Amino acid sequence: CAGCSKIFHWSLTLVAHWHSHTGKKPFACADCGKSFRHSSCFLWHRRVHTSKRP
Repeated sequence: CAGCSKIFHWSLTLVAHWHSHTGKKPFACADCGKSFRHSSCFLWHRRVHTSKRP
């Protein structure tokens, strides 16, 4: 990581980590507008609106 010198073996992990430096939250809920850095957190949140497990 150029921001903190952490090393990642997978580029996808680096991209997810980089969001912690940029503040980017690419996963937004269409129902309430809340945003998340990780898709897993977004899917967990969707249960609030759908009452279903992801």
